[in-house]
Amino acid sequence: MVSSAYYIHDDFCPVRAQVSLVNLAAAQLLRVLPRDRISRAVGRLCEQRLPMVVSGAVSRAYSQVYGVNIGEAAAPHGCYRSFDAFFTRSLREGIRPISDAKIVSPCDGVISSLGPIDDGARLFIKGRPYEVGELLGQSNLSRGYIGGHYAVIYLSPRDYHRVHSPVDGLLSRVLAIPGDCYPVNSLGEKCVPQLFVRNRRVVFFIEADGNNTMALIMVGALIVGKITVNALGDRDVSKGLHDLGAGLRIQRGDEIGAFHLGSTVVLLVQPGVALSANEGKVVYGQPLTRGLA
Repeated sequence: MVSSAYYIHDDFCPVRAQVSLVNLAAAQLLRVLPRDRISRAVGRLCEQRLPMVVSGAVSRAYSQVYGVNIGEAAAPHGCYRSFDAFFTRSLREGIRPISDAKIVSPCDGVISSLGPIDDGARLFIKGRPYEVGELLGQSNLSRGYIGGHYAVIYLSPRDYHRVHSPVDGLLSRVLAIPGDCYPVNSLGEKCVPQLFVRNRRVVFFIEADGNNTMALIMVGALIVGKITVNALGDRDVSKGLHDLGAGLRIQRGDEIGAFHLGSTVVLLVQPGVALSANEGKVVYGQPLTRGLA
């Protein structure tokens, strides 16, 4: 597709991003779609029970299209009661060794951005600034992250979609922030201002051993049926603050949540430990740091 000199100037995409005719049409379509209703309808459909024969056919077809490595899964094709169960499949025991690094990747995916949090408590994703306080839904917490680091990990349709603790420590609070359901692909990043603070998200506040507080943010997206949190049961986490009292003790690699259809994880780390990894493919348990900052 040859790019044409079309720009989107309205409040949906004020940045003068040059896009192809196809992207322009897609961006305008996103404005009018009932995104929340679509996401919830797809989520309900994915939870419908499937006969074993149908389950096997669906999971094989999906795996072939998206390149899913079903050999890593705990159960083979045909053993999933629904497409949602297949999508949130667990992995075979020991398939993901957990590094002894201070911080490990919380999920499988692609590191699309990684770097420092600046003096204004901002991080930059694809060149666009985001305020830490807005991402966390609590502006009073932003100063604590100045001089820290962040990483953004995108989960594609082929990836394993459970999320794990990146550190040893205490999970103290979970905050579910309501929002929209824009896609988090390249089109969404180009054409939705402040995409990651407009979308629904769930924030895990973790008091890591060594007195470093971090936040792990699960960002929802178009057709993400629900986000579940292990400490809060298997229902879609309800909006608002969930205080875990004295805190839940967790270890690196412990499962803490899951996307029911895919999205993005943003990890925010306070000063003291520098995230250090190459952008590109990563799996949960791999190191994200090489020592003190």
